[in-house]
Amino acid sequence: MSNSYLFTSESVSDGHPDKLADRISDTVLDRCLALDPQAKVACETLLADDLVVVAGEFRLGPLGAFETVRDELDGMVRRVLRETGYNAGFPGIDPETCEVQNRVHGQSAQIAKGVEREDGILGAGDQGLMFGYACDETAELMPLPIQLAHRLMQRQHELRSGGELAWLRPDAKAQVTVRYRDDRPVAVDTVVISTQLQGDISDADIEREVIARLIEPVVPPVLRGADIRYLVNPAGRFEIGGPHGDTGLTGRKIVVDTYGGSCPHGGGAFSGKDPTKVDRSAAYAARWVAKNLVAAGLARRVTVQLAYAIGRPDPVSIRVDAHGSAQVDEQRLETAVREVFDLTPAGIIRDLDLRRPIYAATAAFGHFGRSGPGFSWEQTNRVEALQRAVA
Repeated sequence: MSNSYLFTSESVSDGHPDKLADRISDTVLDRCLALDPQAKVACETLLADDLVVVAGEFRLGPLGAFETVRDELDGMVRRVLRETGYNAGFPGIDPETCEVQNRVHGQSAQIAKGVEREDGILGAGDQGLMFGYACDETAELMPLPIQLAHRLMQRQHELRSGGELAWLRPDAKAQVTVRYRDDRPVAVDTVVISTQLQGDISDADIEREVIARLIEPVVPPVLRGADIRYLVNPAGRFEIGGPHGDTGLTGRKIVVDTYGGSCPHGGGAFSGKDPTKVDRSAAYAARWVAKNLVAAGLARRVTVQLAYAIGRPDPVSIRVDAHGSAQVDEQRLETAVREVFDLTPAGIIRDLDLRRPIYAATAAFGHFGRSGPGFSWEQTNRVEALQRAVA
C-alpha cells in the first residue's frame, strides 16, 4: 500500500519586510568584514512605516573602522531600500526621507573573552543546536517544495526588476504544496502567490499573467497535473505592502532561510552574525556535511545535528540521521563525518572561507541550494573522502 501525503513550504521575496531587515543586517556585516575580516558583529534591523532602526554589538580591530561603519550606516540602509525597489514617493518606506536610527555599540568584553580564549583556540560564539539537511529530490539536493518556492520568488524579482510586469511591487510570498508518494515527490498540488502590485490592472489579468509568466516557467510541466491549483492573491488585491503593511525584523524567516520545514530547526537566525556565531557558521557546516553524504551516495536523505557550548571549540554532539535511507550503518556515517570534517568554529571558518563579505547575497531566496563563489557550503568536495572513510 503506497503512502501518499502533501507537504508545503513557503518563501518570500527580497522586498518582504523581514527579508529587507535581513539584507540590511547582512550588508552592514559585509562592510565590517571588508574593513576587518576578524570583525565580531551581531546586527539587528527593525523596519516600520518610514522607519529603520539598526542596533547591535560590533568589534572591529583597525583604528577608526567602527566609526567608519557607524558613519556609513545611514547610506547603506538607503541603498538597500533603493536596490530592492522601494522608490521615492512609494508608500511604505521612502529611501530618500525615511528615518534611520543608529543604535550600534561595542561588543561585550566578557563575550569576546569567551570566544577568543587565552589558549588561542577559537571557541563557539554561543551555545545552541544547528541542523543541516540534504535529499535527492532536486539537482541541488534540496527538498522540492522549498526549492520551487524560492525559484518563484526569484522569478517575481526578475519580472519586476526587468520591467516585464511593471505593476509588480517588491513585497511577495510564494507557497508550494507537493504531493509525495512513498516519500518521493510526484506532483505539485497547489501554488499560492501573493504579490504586491500597483496600477490599473484587473484581478483577472493579474491572475492570468502571474500564472503564465511567473508560475508556469518555474513549475515543470511534468509536475503540473490536470488538477493543479493556482491561488493568486487569494485574499484580494494586495497594494499596501512592505514596511507600510507589516513590520520587518531580522531573523524572523528562519524556516524560509533553511529547508522549508523538511527538517528540525535549532531556532537560531543567520543574518547579521559574523561566522564566529555558530548559529550561522555551524548551520552552514551541517548543510555541507549533509550534502556531501547524499552526493556520495551514502544516503538518499540526511539530517545532521550539531550542538555547541559557548567558549568551547568542539561540538558537544554530532548526530547523523539518514531516515532509513543509509547505505551503511549510521554510526559509521557519524564516525566518517568526525574523521573527514573539522567542525570546530575555526575549522569551519577556514574550510568554508567565511571571513569574507559574502552575506548580503544570502539574505533572500534561501541560504541553501544556491550556486556561486559565496556559497562555499554547497560544495561537494568531501565526497571521495567520505566514501573512503566508510569503505
